[in-house]
Amino acid sequence: MQLCFFSDVEGQRFDPLTLTRPVEDLRVGILTVQNKWERWLHLTTKARICRPYLTPLYNDSTIQPDQDCLWINARFLPDYSLTEQIKSLLTGQALTYSTIKDDGTEAKNKELVAIILSGQQSLDCLLSCEHINDPAHWVQTLLSASESSINCMNKPRKLDYLWDILQLNGSEIEADLELISLPTVEEHDLRTNLHVMHPERIFVHPSAHLEPGVILVAEDGPIYIGAGATIEAGSILKGPLAVCEGAVTKMGCRIYGGTTIGPVSKVGGEVSNTIFHSYSNKAHDGYMGNSLVGQWCNMGADSNTSNLKTNYGLIYLEDWNSRQAYDIGFQFFGSVLGDHSKTAINAMLNTGTMCGVCSNIFLSAFTPKHIPSFSWLTDTGNSIYRFDKAVEAMQAMMARRDIEFEPGYQRMMKHLFDQAIEIDHV
Repeated sequence: MQLCFFSDVEGQRFDPLTLTRPVEDLRVGILTVQNKWERWLHLTTKARICRPYLTPLYNDSTIQPDQDCLWINARFLPDYSLTEQIKSLLTGQALTYSTIKDDGTEAKNKELVAIILSGQQSLDCLLSCEHINDPAHWVQTLLSASESSINCMNKPRKLDYLWDILQLNGSEIEADLELISLPTVEEHDLRTNLHVMHPERIFVHPSAHLEPGVILVAEDGPIYIGAGATIEAGSILKGPLAVCEGAVTKMGCRIYGGTTIGPVSKVGGEVSNTIFHSYSNKAHDGYMGNSLVGQWCNMGADSNTSNLKTNYGLIYLEDWNSRQAYDIGFQFFGSVLGDHSKTAINAMLNTGTMCGVCSNIFLSAFTPKHIPSFSWLTDTGNSIYRFDKAVEAMQAMMARRDIEFEPGYQRMMKHLFDQAIEIDHV
């Protein structure tokens, strides 16, 4: 069986994070959605249907026409029940899900969860969708190749909106630990002065480095510290929490539950229920709560995120594409930052701020709620971040981590720059 991914129309709700990655590359818990499915199914991803400008960067290999393909909707998260239903599918069969309305009847629209097609059918579907940026077309193309469908027996865990990522992050950290074999603090001779609560729920990779005076509190959920991670002196960490491979928590930081610090990220100050994708830094003092941060972002010293309105009201969050405001039903939500966006020292991110890709925030006041990609935002206004200068900054930051700024990556960024000029910077 070959593992493949697709996205549906609802997958566009995760922009601006998914402007630079397919939905399955979102990190929820310890692992990305793709990593979760690969571990549950013991399969390696072969291909995906995604936005045409992302395809050259993210299609992993070539589908073999003589082997069946399992296509999975990237918004759905694996668990035992869903995985077993998918394993029972026959070639040509689809698995769908309909929400149940208050009156007990099924909703009209069914969501495609997964489908098994032959290798040749899958190649034909890829070819049909190759240059089409329409998720509805992708789903219909897959469904038209199916012979029958069955409905999910149980309500699956899935991502419908950006805030679902944060709401599910703590429980996904716990679920991901079932897929990762690590010793606990009880089994691990760390040879340092630790203060721990519930050591049986604290999992530390043998190559991680914990300095003296670290406090680990796993009363409300587990703590995961990955390979090569460094927990500097005086860090206070509360679970559920994931400090992924090569990440660093800075001296004296306070990190609360529901937080994921992605691979090779540095985080300090005070953080709560926030996900940092890889290579992003918030190394200094300042507060960030209930926020989503892409790759290669940097928060200047004393940057702060508002995650609660002064009137304690419910927060409205704008859809990135339609600019429609959603009443998300929560009192707490901070900011969303697309890849390569950065703040200057003392920046103040407003409640519900949506910031695009490769923007720079130099305001002395609160940010607007919508910051277009490739913005240069100062007290005098919002100007365009010149593409050549943006490339220089991206190359410099990535070189510090020995990551090559590849031509395909630059073409992706140029597409997003041109799109921002056409839509937002008019």
